[in-house]
Amino acid sequence: MSGAETSHSVVIGAVILSTFFVGFGGGVIFPILPNLGIVLGISPFLVGLILSANRFSRLFANAPAGVLVDRVGTRKPFVAGMIVQSVATFGYVVAMISARPELWFLPDIPAAWFLGSRIIWGVGSAAVFATAYTIASDVSDGSSRGANMGLIRGGVLFGFPCGVVIGGLISELSGTVSAFVVATLFAVLASVIAYATIPETHIEGDEHRSVSPWDVDTSVPALTVGLVNFAVLFAYIGALFATLVLFLDRNDLSVFGFDAQASSGIFMAVTVVAAGVFMFLGGYVSDRTESRIPTLLVFLATSFIGFIMLAMADSVVTLTVACLLIGAGQGGTSGPLMALLADLTPDERMGRAVGTNNVLGDIGGGLGPIVSLPLVDLFGFWPIYVACAVLPVVAGAILLGGVYRETGRFLPNLQALEESARASSRTSEHAD
Repeated sequence: MSGAETSHSVVIGAVILSTFFVGFGGGVIFPILPNLGIVLGISPFLVGLILSANRFSRLFANAPAGVLVDRVGTRKPFVAGMIVQSVATFGYVVAMISARPELWFLPDIPAAWFLGSRIIWGVGSAAVFATAYTIASDVSDGSSRGANMGLIRGGVLFGFPCGVVIGGLISELSGTVSAFVVATLFAVLASVIAYATIPETHIEGDEHRSVSPWDVDTSVPALTVGLVNFAVLFAYIGALFATLVLFLDRNDLSVFGFDAQASSGIFMAVTVVAAGVFMFLGGYVSDRTESRIPTLLVFLATSFIGFIMLAMADSVVTLTVACLLIGAGQGGTSGPLMALLADLTPDERMGRAVGTNNVLGDIGGGLGPIVSLPLVDLFGFWPIYVACAVLPVVAGAILLGGVYRETGRFLPNLQALEESARASSRTSEHAD
């Protein structure tokens, strides 16, 4: 392995480690806050608002974060995003101790502290997401981009559930404040790792590109990948995660004698583990075969089969298989999908393209529960899960249409994708 390849591996590893550790702060609040609703006198509506506040703030921050990356580079926004998330995590600690008499200078409004922290967390998260994928694109080529994208997405994915588990354990053994302090320490550690190891990968020297703050990427590749991401996350996070506990309760399904709530957590963990494994494998296969589209179509088909099986699930075994397939389908698309975006996007626009993709993905994940829960109540689970099965099929059609529009081929190889990106770059330069 050459020195450059070693350096690139170190950068990718640092990004994975940083996003994994900072993800604790996003997950640690989930098993704790619902119980605090009673202790602190916070209404269920306010609890839900606090839990989702980061997604709404990130939704609005995604596109500006992408513009910022293309304007000033990757290092400063990445490190700044980590620090912002560390501050936001410490805000949970402040919320818990604000009522202590000796801290009279802190306003005793824990709900406001939690809400503000979640909003700030979302802004930092937008900066981290936009830069993480752009860094992976910058230090990768067609032979490694899919695997690297999958690894980084896996780091982001696993940090959250680990935070959920560890946060619950620490709060049970040592108390809520201790759990939030540990989450803050992990977030600070992530910031230190990022500051010490992440170089500038997107611009040279002190150069700043002239990029308008309103220059959102609406190119065919960005919208195509973003819409596929929308469909996958709408079905996976938005519909499956929102309705699974209700499905288990309605069908009297459980594991290890747990109730529906605990059992749903186990089944969600099954999907997350499957997704994490196939995030890397999907990207790796697309690198080795030098074609993203066949790999993406296979995993979109896997999601389709998984949701069909979920609609028909009548036992723990069939439900487990369905969750494995859905997780594998979601994970298997992640690496190749982000790699495809990088293949088709000129380097100087990658930050904005990632921002567009993240906006559409967050809309899908946020809209899913709003749509699926009322419809499940009206029509039952079977029609909704079948509709979710159709979404990957629609995503596959959008993928093929967008790629053909951009490259003139339905199944372009990596060389054809890179030629298309170079042509787009030349067109952009002439327009400027």
